[in-house]
Amino acid sequence: MVIQWYPGHMTKAKRMMQEDMKLIDLIIELVDARIPLSSRNPDIDELGKNKSRIVLLNKSDLADPVKNKQWMKYFESKGIYALEMNSKTGFGVKSVNGLVQQACREKIERDRRRGIVGRPVRAMVVGIPNVGKSTFINSFAGKACTKTGNKPGVTKGKQWIRMGKGLELLDTPGILWPKFEDEKVGKYLAFIGSVNDEIIIMEDLACDLIGCLTEIYPTAINDRYGIELQETPALTLNAIAVSRGCYKKGEELDCKKAADLLIDDFRSGRLGRISLERPEGVETNE
Repeated sequence: MVIQWYPGHMTKAKRMMQEDMKLIDLIIELVDARIPLSSRNPDIDELGKNKSRIVLLNKSDLADPVKNKQWMKYFESKGIYALEMNSKTGFGVKSVNGLVQQACREKIERDRRRGIVGRPVRAMVVGIPNVGKSTFINSFAGKACTKTGNKPGVTKGKQWIRMGKGLELLDTPGILWPKFEDEKVGKYLAFIGSVNDEIIIMEDLACDLIGCLTEIYPTAINDRYGIELQETPALTLNAIAVSRGCYKKGEELDCKKAADLLIDDFRSGRLGRISLERPEGVETNE
């Protein structure tokens, strides 16, 4: 299954983001800790050249803790400040302010030398759809400033949010990029819910996920459903349907229901702490 999704409003959002770059000092980019590379929009690197950068590894409690540490090292080796976080539970959110001060230290010092006092750091919060930007801003602010939802595309326009005297945040809509060059990227984004489920054949997506888990977390299916992996992902999906009693009328298996169950279990962390990507060039202690 080849997945591509680029609604029209994303073109407008990218143009708007380009215009707003001249207003900001810092880019705060949220990525999904389970797929930190695939959930980074490559356009941001081009749009945000010469801006200070922070990457927040959101939903880090759903990702493999060993891999989280490796990704922290990876981003730091690229000169990007990084932090493990969960915007929904608030884990790590209080550390963001200190990170902003570190990332913008030169800008703050430059203002001080020029006699500019009290000018806030202006940061743009960016990320792909459904990665948790609005939830992060609400958690960071301690109040509901933005709309949130578990479907991609809730934030449609930009809005500035004042975070005390020293920081202003610009919330932006989640944008993807026009074409996923690597087929695997589209699948990974579909696994975490950043692509609209309505364009997906869920049984195919579930089989793709089973294939990935078979390679990197071979015990995850058995641990969750009490079944052995079968010869093919499709047969494994059938076995999950049997184990969870997913039937249509009569004895016919309801593989769509089993697929929805599997994808939901992955997205919610009930399959365990799983990272689908690992950084290259980072030494590990595994």
